[in-house]
Amino acid sequence: MNDLPREIRGVMIPVTGGRVLLPNATVAEVITYTVPDKIAGAPDWILGRLSWRGWRLPLFSLPVLAGHTAEEDTRNSRVTILKALSGNPKMPFLAMLAQGFPRLTTITSELLLTTGENTDVGPGVHSEVLVRDDNAIIPDLGAIETMIAEATAAA
Repeated sequence: MNDLPREIRGVMIPVTGGRVLLPNATVAEVITYTVPDKIAGAPDWILGRLSWRGWRLPLFSLPVLAGHTAEEDTRNSRVTILKALSGNPKMPFLAMLAQGFPRLTTITSELLLTTGENTDVGPGVHSEVLVRDDNAIIPDLGAIETMIAEATAAA
């Protein structure tokens, strides 16, 4: 017997040059962008740390990490607070730069199609998909958390 759900609630999050698809349960909150504190020696895709509910969260840009853009425009940006998956008590949340508010969507196996070979999608990207008529990226949050932890270990 197959106990997998027929559909899941997802969110399409606008980012520079595209959209990110995540399960709705992964998103804790969407907040207004504020200039983060820089992290010395961090790669360009880690934009800094920002305060949220008593936590100092690393803010990252998925398009910069994946090599889809060289820099971000932060005017009128938002920050999507994501629940971390690794169980690291020092980093229970992380923050991803967004270019607007997420849009709720229902995902079924019939509506979600993998595009291309997905062999060269860039670091931090699990796959590229088509949801209805929208192209989207599914991030590899586990890998991103590991990369952030390694890049910010000395900070």
